[in-house]
Amino acid sequence: MTSPKQANLVATVADTHTREFLVFSLGSEEYAIDILKAQEIRSYENVTRIANTPNFIKGVTNLRGVIVPIVDLRVKFHFERVEYGGQTVVIVVNVEGRVVGVVVDGVSDVISLSPEQIKPAPEFSLSLSSDYLSGLASIGERMLVLVDIDKLLTSEEMALVEKTVA
Repeated sequence: MTSPKQANLVATVADTHTREFLVFSLGSEEYAIDILKAQEIRSYENVTRIANTPNFIKGVTNLRGVIVPIVDLRVKFHFERVEYGGQTVVIVVNVEGRVVGVVVDGVSDVISLSPEQIKPAPEFSLSLSSDYLSGLASIGERMLVLVDIDKLLTSEEMALVEKTVA
């Protein structure tokens, strides 16, 4: 049997393993990325289109002197097109020293998840890669798809963008 002091210590250790996630929406679905990857959230502004880039690359923008590629996750995830509106935002992330803007329909909140709340991502067919999914989290009635932004934005497609922008 553990003493109350030991139980508090165990609870404190467990709390240090929780991670915070930035929750965003794409259509009616909710996704989340590790909050430590997000630099800032900006309103969506028109971008400069670059020829011969994948269709999910909307273009580039100048962010305080840095040329930043802008990725539309709805296109990347093969969603139907949605018109950009007042809630559309760009989450600026830093992935392996590369600054990238990610267009989403809106940002709702920041949540803390313990390892027990995160379930493994299901395996899909070869036509749909789940390499960039780090898991699923269920919070009450909400189901969050956890995206490994590092894996998503370090693909060969992003390397092509870097060559085009450089």
